[in-house]
Amino acid sequence: MRFLPVNTDALLVELDDLEQTLALFDALQARPIAGVTELVPAARTVLVVFRPDTVTREALIADIGARDTSNRVAREGKLIDIPVHYNGEDLDEVAALLGITRQEVVRRHTGGTYSVAFTGFAPGFAYLSGGDPSLDVPRRKTPRTRIPAGAVALAGTFSGVYPQASPGGWQILGVTPVAMWDLSRDTPALLQPGYRVRFIDAGPAAASTAAPSAAARATPAGFRPIDDASASLEVVAPGLQAVFQDLGRPGQARQGVAASGAMDRGALRAANRLVGNPPGQACIEIVYGGFQVRARGACVAAVTGAQGELALRDATGASWTVPSHEAIALNDGDTLTLGQPVAGIRYYLAVRGGFDVAPVLGSCSTDTLAHVGPDALAAGDRIGILPVGQGAIVGAPELPAADLPAEDTEVVLDVVLGPRTDWCDADAVALLAHQAWTVTPQSNRVGIRLNGERPLQRANHAELPSEGTRKGSIQVPASGQPVLFLADHPLTGGYPVIGSVAPWHLDRAAQIPIGARVRFNPISEFVPVDVPAAPVATP
Repeated sequence: MRFLPVNTDALLVELDDLEQTLALFDALQARPIAGVTELVPAARTVLVVFRPDTVTREALIADIGARDTSNRVAREGKLIDIPVHYNGEDLDEVAALLGITRQEVVRRHTGGTYSVAFTGFAPGFAYLSGGDPSLDVPRRKTPRTRIPAGAVALAGTFSGVYPQASPGGWQILGVTPVAMWDLSRDTPALLQPGYRVRFIDAGPAAASTAAPSAAARATPAGFRPIDDASASLEVVAPGLQAVFQDLGRPGQARQGVAASGAMDRGALRAANRLVGNPPGQACIEIVYGGFQVRARGACVAAVTGAQGELALRDATGASWTVPSHEAIALNDGDTLTLGQPVAGIRYYLAVRGGFDVAPVLGSCSTDTLAHVGPDALAAGDRIGILPVGQGAIVGAPELPAADLPAEDTEVVLDVVLGPRTDWCDADAVALLAHQAWTVTPQSNRVGIRLNGERPLQRANHAELPSEGTRKGSIQVPASGQPVLFLADHPLTGGYPVIGSVAPWHLDRAAQIPIGARVRFNPISEFVPVDVPAAPVATP
């Protein structure tokens, strides 16, 4: 086994093949390690997330290194047939890469039975192994910003089906109308680890026959019915984006679901403290201002995070500015407006008692990549406010974060190197640290897309098998322009990660505006640890 650093609270265990990976994952599930909070198996790795205050990295390496990985995990589960219209935009390119016709690509792709090896990337996305070994193609050099729902695709020797429209770098062969992820089902994911899959040629069809987004079909809006006698907020203008966020849904990796949650967790906790809520209560996360709500009944609110002008207008039309980072009393008919931020980009709005929204998989967070959680807010929405709990005390005013970045600033983020630093050339770490990287408009809750004058160069141009990723991971696609993963990042990815932003700078990263410049400060050496295979017990 090889142990690779990921962050101060995570490491990557690299093994020889998929069978060893599944055996280790099975062993860690059968005999868990105290302090380990998440396991993400992939093609040849297991991502281990842990609490450093409970277990040390050295103790983890010693325990995991002693596990037997010689057992083979049986995979003879339920057989699922998936019809495919083979009209994908990359079908001809795949045929050219393999030196065969497009008809032969289809014949080989439909000619065998696949196994669901593991899940990841997004809810309902299954990595399918066991197809024709000749179907081995690289990912695209630059991932697409949008692949349609139902797209059937290849990467390396794996096949997969995108459960909803999302970014991705796999080669698209066709599309299926079958929903991979549907929250209206008892088990939302159609494909589970151990299931078997056959692809069936369904003949030609227009691209418009792609499966509709799971969000449009099955994700509930998340709003509960409102009692007119209860207080509520009415959305007058949602701004660029306004979504509910709490501390996320950790521990759902086995379903292919990432944690998501508030981008700036400190600001969310502060907003809840100010109105007397528990720290993880759902707030409204608002990007770039332009947001306006009207109180229906009296309530107490607070706004934290980004710095910008907050304006309050009462029912008579009189208006005045109000401070952020302290509790604000709203009367019936008052309208609160959040202006364009001058520092930071994300506000957090809390109300005393909390918003009456329905959790999905244990959280009220909206995962914009996975389409899990309540819908984004729209003009005219009314949000109920829960009764105030006993002992809820409004907090004293707080100071805003001292290091909120502005568009004209240069932001420095500490970085822990690994797990794939050695996949980049000898100058890559120096370039990562010393070159300023500009935040591009393609950035969102999934990640910050960066652009530098000189791209990072890879030393290893092989295809990296998909492996688990973390919030803060700095992925290097073939273009050399890095992507910094944020809260709604995919659970697994197939581009090398040169390093990860340290946990104490993740809130700062969440507030970086488009056009700002970023520099990375490596705070560690890249030090992999090799452990000999554990001896196999003999009868």
